[in-house]
Amino acid sequence: MITKSRKAKGRRLQNFVRDKILKVFKHLKKEDVQVALMSQQGPDIKLSRIAKRLVPYQFECKNQEKINIWESLKQSEENSGDYPPVLVFKRNRSKTYVVLEIEDFIDLIKRILPE
Repeated sequence: MITKSRKAKGRRLQNFVRDKILKVFKHLKKEDVQVALMSQQGPDIKLSRIAKRLVPYQFECKNQEKINIWESLKQSEENSGDYPPVLVFKRNRSKTYVVLEIEDFIDLIKRILPE
């Protein structure tokens, strides 16, 4: 696959994640949830201060046929800063999946379920 096609494939997944966040949090504006430029350092989804309060995660997106999960998780953790890393991945004609650390997953469940 040529570089241009590979980058376009990655951008589609980034746009998909951005659109999902904007759909759930309707009061956020497009400026609050931006996709990173290709080859830009840091997370793939850039969240404003307001968006980070609602979605306190840093996203790394991988749209690849063969993914090295451990390398992708390492990159996600390196780019996470002060927020829990989330790895979003898919391949052609597949569903989109999310990986996060078990403690972050449990915290997420606790926030949405009544006690």
